[in-house]
Amino acid sequence: MRAVFGTRPWRAPTDTPAVISVSNFKGGVGKSTVALHLAQHFAIHGYRVLFIDCDSQASSTMMFGYRPDVDLSEDDTLYGHFHNPELLGVRSIIRKTHFFGLDLIPANLKLYNLEYEIAGYLAQNQNFDIIDLIAEAIDTVVDDYDVVVMDPPPALGMVSMAVLQAANAMVIPVPPSVIDFASTVSFIDMARTTMKQLEQIAGRVKPAYNFIRLVGSRVDESKSMHREILSMMRQVFGGSMATSVLKTSAEIDNASSRMKTVFELDRPVTSHEVHNRCMKHLSDVCKEIETDVLRTWASRAGEAV
Repeated sequence: MRAVFGTRPWRAPTDTPAVISVSNFKGGVGKSTVALHLAQHFAIHGYRVLFIDCDSQASSTMMFGYRPDVDLSEDDTLYGHFHNPELLGVRSIIRKTHFFGLDLIPANLKLYNLEYEIAGYLAQNQNFDIIDLIAEAIDTVVDDYDVVVMDPPPALGMVSMAVLQAANAMVIPVPPSVIDFASTVSFIDMARTTMKQLEQIAGRVKPAYNFIRLVGSRVDESKSMHREILSMMRQVFGGSMATSVLKTSAEIDNASSRMKTVFELDRPVTSHEVHNRCMKHLSDVCKEIETDVLRTWASRAGEAV
């Protein structure tokens, strides 16, 4: 229908596709939850989306209906592509999903071997071009998409560095707890330091991010400590902190136990009230990031979501 009525929200060919890394090197912060709902939000609203699972735990891949180490071989992931780029090519490992307009590059446990192999390559060859391996893979197919969402491992390892090098935007989920706040500050500092070292050692250009958006996740505003830390985060991160927050909800947990996102539920699992509240929080966060993306496209700049 969008094609018939000319209402597709696709970027103009001259606009740069948004390549978004949903990153944090601490697990349990809602990284995959944000990445999955964000990708599905864009697809539901008519954008062409590619989701790249770069985490060997492959939780996002499972949410798309695959048993990673049963249904997929190493040749079905980025690991296989990097070993046989000429033979396989990135297009051969892109899979359609049950969401129209949302494609997937899956992952499985074999992808973890890239951590060692990239480190070994760097030590042996003293050539840092291998850090661009994900960026180069994306470049071969990115013209077919409006938005690329990457779900990297919850660690600042070699694969995560390759993801950060490939991205032109970053979303950082951070729960309002002292430990998670401190960990996120460390993540940002380590990422900045590592990129700076790569620039000095290898003469590389640091990636330019069109936007960096921190999102309060797993928020329970009935807890005074969450409210206080959320306020502190807004003071520290300023305009980079999203106005909307992703609150803790039984609906997200119940959907995950059914291997679904909240956007995929046919009916509320808990109650209509809880479901609608959760949908609003998810949609508000996703719309805020969608607005950030539209600001980077000259053909859509100034549009409100």
